[in-house]
Amino acid sequence: MSSEQQSDSVDPDESQDTSSSRVSDKEQDPQTDDSADEGKTPARPPQSSREESSLHPRSSRADSAAAQDNPRCQPNVQGASGQGRGTSMAGPGSVETSSNSLLSMLQSRTIRRGLFVDPSRDNFKTMTNLYSSMSPAADSVNLSTQTHGAVFNLEYSPDGSVLTVACEQTEVLLFDPISSKHIKTLVEAHEDCVNNIRFLDNRLFATCSDDTTIALWDLRKLNSKVCSLHGHASWVKNIEYDTNTRLLVTSGFDGNVITWDTNRFTEDGCPHKKFFHTRYLMRMRLTPDCSKMLISTSSGYLLILHDLDLTQSLEVGSYRMLRARRTPLSSGLSPRNSLEVLTPEIPGERDRGNCITSLQLHPKGWAALIRCSSNMDDQEWTCVYEFQDGSPTRPPVSPRCSLRLTHYIEEANVGRGYIKELCFSPDGRLICSPYGYGVRLLSFDENCMELTDCLPVQTSCLREVRSIYSHSDVVLTTKFSPTHCQLASGCLSGRVALYQPRF
Repeated sequence: MSSEQQSDSVDPDESQDTSSSRVSDKEQDPQTDDSADEGKTPARPPQSSREESSLHPRSSRADSAAAQDNPRCQPNVQGASGQGRGTSMAGPGSVETSSNSLLSMLQSRTIRRGLFVDPSRDNFKTMTNLYSSMSPAADSVNLSTQTHGAVFNLEYSPDGSVLTVACEQTEVLLFDPISSKHIKTLVEAHEDCVNNIRFLDNRLFATCSDDTTIALWDLRKLNSKVCSLHGHASWVKNIEYDTNTRLLVTSGFDGNVITWDTNRFTEDGCPHKKFFHTRYLMRMRLTPDCSKMLISTSSGYLLILHDLDLTQSLEVGSYRMLRARRTPLSSGLSPRNSLEVLTPEIPGERDRGNCITSLQLHPKGWAALIRCSSNMDDQEWTCVYEFQDGSPTRPPVSPRCSLRLTHYIEEANVGRGYIKELCFSPDGRLICSPYGYGVRLLSFDENCMELTDCLPVQTSCLREVRSIYSHSDVVLTTKFSPTHCQLASGCLSGRVALYQPRF
């Protein structure tokens, strides 16, 4: 999220050019030559003197509007009260029938949720009321812009006790999100922009930077780094962590995905190896169960590594070899790390390229969330894609694609060229998306239900729950607290705003 621009070399068979200039946190598609078409923004941008563009109607708007009227799948859960009354008046056969019905009901309530019922699943009305009343907190964190610059990333500790802020000017800030009090400033945490922060547990966290390094920190001893990790040749953009193997996974603009064995780290670093390489890499994410790795690119492709095994090292020559259905990258002796390359369906972009700038995954691993912009940089979209692994409830759109576009919404094209990092709520019911000088809370339906309870038969629009404008500059990043009903956002001028329910 810092000074981001693809600088990898392009093969001779690629007709597109890459730009070598460095622009702060700007993402441009190196395969694009037609960037001259500017001056167009989506509908309903927030009013501001900073905006440069006007509305640009497109023929696809009619399709987008029509999609809102598509029918949605409703949860098929039957109450057990009537069955209980029938059981009390019937014989053993009726008791057995009632037990089977009750078991069927419980099974329908736990589909794709593991063995136990999610206790918050039926509390959507309460959650809707809470999220609909979200407002800027009176004691939001106000930060000086003279020292730390823009806010590129926000991250809560797993227990929600600490909010960390990755800043443009080499600093990392730590706050108490409940009292909004400043805890510590890590001055010169890196030698260049700090791009991403990831907690490994409640005390240990990692930061990455445009200085090509990753740093490990301990909340109990913040006067110095635990260690610095060296291995990337270009800007490091995001960090993931496999809790099963305790491998730290990083990706950067050198096109490399590197794994770091934190089981054996010392003051001098820890063992590492290159796991994967591809051109135009933008973002890399692991699913919650670490069974898949998703990689987004500035050329519009989405790569999915299935049956992930981080202990193997993989080499990929070019995209052209892999534009097929899940090709095993090993010698064929192992089904692990099979690769799928796909071009996600983008509303209104069927005949134009796009750049996938932001990538997030549903907290329960059900879907992928992306933010993308057109190659001409005149439109932005937020899209949700359902994973179609296993036996889908309906035939997939394409036999070569394991992702199906279920929801989308057009975004305000304010602050063109800057990445806007969106996020899911901890329960996966809501999406918080940067929207001009504020944020938008989006849901899958009007009741803030879970995705699997309201999957549409056809692609439909996300529902706007609430829009909140609390910044004086473009919002670049958002994050939900994992433990409290709280939301944080950071903007280009360096301010961090906190949001809480107001009754």
